[in-house]
Amino acid sequence: MINQRASGDGYTPFIPESPEANLSRRRLRACHECDLLTALPPLHAGEKADCPRCGHTLATRHFRPAQRSMALAIASLLALMMATSFTFVSFESRGIGNRIELTQTATTLLNFHEPLVAIGVALTVIVLPAVYLCGVIWLQFGLLRQNPLPFSRGIARSLTHLHPWMMADVFIIGALVSLFKVAGMAHVELGVSFWAFCAFALLLLATTQSFDADWMWFSLAGEPLAPEGSQVGQTAAPQGLVGCATCGLVNRLDETTRHTHCRRCGERLHARLPHSLQRTWSLLIAAAILYIPANIYPIMTTTSLGRSDPSTIIGGVVTLWQSGSWPIAMIIFFASVLVPVGKLLALAWLCIAIRHSDSLKNSIRTRLYRITEFIGRWSMVDVFVVALLVALIRAGDLMSITPGHAALAFGTVVVLTMLAAMTFDPRLIWDAPNATMERGSQGSRS
Repeated sequence: MINQRASGDGYTPFIPESPEANLSRRRLRACHECDLLTALPPLHAGEKADCPRCGHTLATRHFRPAQRSMALAIASLLALMMATSFTFVSFESRGIGNRIELTQTATTLLNFHEPLVAIGVALTVIVLPAVYLCGVIWLQFGLLRQNPLPFSRGIARSLTHLHPWMMADVFIIGALVSLFKVAGMAHVELGVSFWAFCAFALLLLATTQSFDADWMWFSLAGEPLAPEGSQVGQTAAPQGLVGCATCGLVNRLDETTRHTHCRRCGERLHARLPHSLQRTWSLLIAAAILYIPANIYPIMTTTSLGRSDPSTIIGGVVTLWQSGSWPIAMIIFFASVLVPVGKLLALAWLCIAIRHSDSLKNSIRTRLYRITEFIGRWSMVDVFVVALLVALIRAGDLMSITPGHAALAFGTVVVLTMLAAMTFDPRLIWDAPNATMERGSQGSRS
């Protein structure tokens, strides 16, 4: 039994050793990708539980999860503070040079009337990671002292939504591509901030990987018993059940509205995401339309000795290939051409393919969806390349780089395709064709 302490809002649970401390009841999970209802087995440190039908990871157990993630979060935050306090990179060419700090990769764009691109760079590289790390520290500190701090549940819910939009690792790739492009025309020197940011990106990745959401929610709010009559090994929706994508708890749906709020974290739940197919198609069409100007207009303009040379995404790839920088050309081609086009085609095909359910093909389609969801954010490499080069190369007519209109269009394409993957409900893949079309078009009644 979980010990509880009275508080102003009701009861706050003490931290048990782990969710496996109480073995007298089964903890059920509804897979977020195929909706199969499964009973979690007891997990020990280093073990994980996967869905037996689609292979989606339902829970992962870490050794000392609170101490581990809190230590990594503090180290990440300190590295980020160092990365924003010193010189990031500097260059010198023909006696003229410049040095920049990390924050200037965003602020310099404001001088070129690109506020939306500047906000996007600042949010994904600095602001959202800092907010995420502060949230992790806040949560784990409260759990370690066995008295969760105020707003812990709201913060815990927010962490799930912040995770896809943190792109420090993508920025590192963009920075390396930028440095390779500059190295041929100037002397480049890496500052303390660059190495601190590399450490920050690695520590941030380790923090997200070590965050044990299953243990955290169990410690924060316990786990109510599963609804009566729940039958494992079957799909949750026909039983009137739904699994919370935030905390994992299985809830019973309201029979009249077909949606409810999670009993544990308060997240709004639906049997299937409302208007999933319509929203996905709308976002895909908008992204496809914007991808045209993203390739027609220059993404940046390079000025050297008074001569301006605008460069499109494809034009930049061709120039890099012809100059012998084929590894960089392949990275840009993969991130800026293959990934966005492949993601558009893959999601469009999935929206069409769910009309025809096939248990064998469903596994392949689910894997395709996972790949599509994972690679989408890496298209931001080109936007980060532009942001860094615009801030660094500022030597007037001798040598300078300015952003083009394609930067905003391409950045919007990346965001729209990421949102399209989020609005697509992979559980529809496993539904029967008739049920899929009915659930995929639901929403007005929800």
